Parts: sequence; C-alpha cells; structure tokens
Amino acid sequence: MAVRRLILALLLALLPMPAAAAALPPPTGPVILTVSGRIAHTNGAGGAAFDRAMLERLGLASLTTSTPWTEGVPTFTGVPLGALLSAVGAAGATLEVIALNDYKAEVPAADAAKGALLALDMNGAPMRIRDKGPAWLVYPLDQDRSLRSNETKAKMVWQITRIVVR
Repeated sequence: MAVRRLILALLLALLPMPAAAAALPPPTGPVILTVSGRIAHTNGAGGAAFDRAMLERLGLASLTTSTPWTEGVPTFTGVPLGALLSAVGAAGATLEVIALNDYKAEVPAADAAKGALLALDMNGAPMRIRDKGPAWLVYPLDQDRSLRSNETKAKMVWQITRIVVR
C-alpha cells in the first residue's frame, strides 16, 4: 500500500501544473485605464491598471485617418487594441468601453483585427481630457470605408477610463 502511494505521489509530481496567471507590473504613474472582467493578467484586485508608460511599453502604432470629430486628417498614435487584449489575457468576445462621463459602448473584441487603435496622441501631442484623451478608440475609417457607419462611430469612445471584458 505504501509503495502505491509513493508511486502515485511521484506520478502526480511529474504531471505538468497549470501555469499561474501572469501578473502585470504595478503602475508607477497616474492610472489612465483600468481593464477588468474576463482577463488572466492583473496587477490588482480590480483587474489591470495602466499608466501611460505601461501602455506605451505594449508597443505603439500610428494611424492617419479622418474622423467626424476632427479637422483634416490627423495622425493618431497609440496601442493597437489587440496588443492591449493580449497583455491582459482577455478571454471574452465583447468589450464594454466606458468613458469618463460614463458613456458606454459594446465593442466586439474581434474589432482588434479591423485595426482599432487605443489612441493616446493626436498629431504628436498627448491627448488631454479636453481633446478626447487620455485615450480614444479610433478605427481606420479612411483605409476601410465599410467602417464609416453609425455603428462604428458609436464605438469610437473617447475619454476612455475603463474597459470590461465580457
């Protein structure tokens, strides 16, 4: 009987253990975005809090496109939505994107493949709250004319403070 227990204990020790959810580093500056819900990677009890530097470390991309709310054709720089979702280990199909004034929009996580960008800068300058910042979900409207719909425009939330993965 003792031999069986020993063999069982050895076999269990050899089985791969599930990996623990990776923790993100804590923010060192002011938090501008919190991601919660169905995510695997966190840095606090409420989910994943990001300061600007943390978001920038996820990798930046630029997008030049017109919008109904800007003059000319500005260049936006920020984090591709897919990079953000990957960083938090998002496991949901829908994102509830919430603005500073509690405006909410449901955004399919699949919109990351459409080139959605969490813009932090416009024309080389950080977006302030009065300029739709600190983060604005922007789509490549000029590159994909099918995105020029009222449905897409409703998903272009600015002054984003929270994202809940559902």
